[in-house]
Amino acid sequence: MLIVLHKNATEREIKDISRYVEEAGLSPGLVPGARRSAITVTGNSGAAELPAISQMPGVLRVIKVTKPYRLATLEGTSGEHSHWKIGAASIGKQAPAWFVAGPCSVDSRERLLETAHFVKSIGGQALRGGAFKPRTHPYAFQGHGEEGLKLLAEARDQTGLPIVTEAMDPKQLELVVKYADVIQLGARNMQNFSLLKQVGQTRTPVILKRGLAANIDEFLGAAEYILAEGNEQVILCERGIRSFGDHCRFTLDIAAIAALKSLTHLPVIADPSHPAGSRKLVAPLARAALAAGADGLIIEVHPDPRHALSDAQQALHFSDLKSLAQDARGVAGVLNRGFGAPT
Repeated sequence: MLIVLHKNATEREIKDISRYVEEAGLSPGLVPGARRSAITVTGNSGAAELPAISQMPGVLRVIKVTKPYRLATLEGTSGEHSHWKIGAASIGKQAPAWFVAGPCSVDSRERLLETAHFVKSIGGQALRGGAFKPRTHPYAFQGHGEEGLKLLAEARDQTGLPIVTEAMDPKQLELVVKYADVIQLGARNMQNFSLLKQVGQTRTPVILKRGLAANIDEFLGAAEYILAEGNEQVILCERGIRSFGDHCRFTLDIAAIAALKSLTHLPVIADPSHPAGSRKLVAPLARAALAAGADGLIIEVHPDPRHALSDAQQALHFSDLKSLAQDARGVAGVLNRGFGAPT
């Protein structure tokens, strides 16, 4: 059960509601929201029975939720998909599909700025770039840290593009929030629960990537950790799962995109670069993700992929990204939605 509160619900009213829930042998949990707060009701094995709750002062409405992820479920919004504002773009619902691109990792000022201006010129709405990089091997390039964040901030100042960058652990989070417009949580951190909680205590939008072997319930459970701390602006990202296939780096789960759109009100985007592992597969995967209902794409691009310091083999050339954007607009048009910003 989810008890949605009036915007002007008083502290006394919230305490009275919580006490009533406790007296019924259930556990209330206050979730402060930027738009409207709610109280989750847990501890019930079947349907929660609180007959008088809807008439109590401070209660706007009561929603019976059958899923364990009470805040992420589409049931909690009566079938209405959410959308978030990031910079000049709107993400989710029927807004034009969000277009994010940039290098896997920030390597040099010149290349980053060149990339940022190009992404802007073809309708990109945000710039991605890693200042901290989780790598499989300890001797691989790990990112430039705060210096990389400063370069991303300079690129934002020059282009107006919001920046998306990854936080790998709670110690980095404060620094990332200082610079970033959107926090990215990578696949390997999808179940880093202490990090999820701390991100939930910020009010910075977050892209949560699906873990390499996570099922949909686990993915939405991870999102619930963030939502339960009061950060409503969660964007889910399908980035491929590990399977027995060896034809690409990971298997992009196109079915998961469609399934998530039927289960959660949160926006769902796709990262076709990581599962592809090869630049020749990125565009077809991107088109398929949009056709399945993805609310946006996050793509790796580099002015000189051969010399990229991470994921060189899957980074697109500028010309490839321009073609992909044109194709994406065609696919989105068939679905009666746009793609990226007007050019």
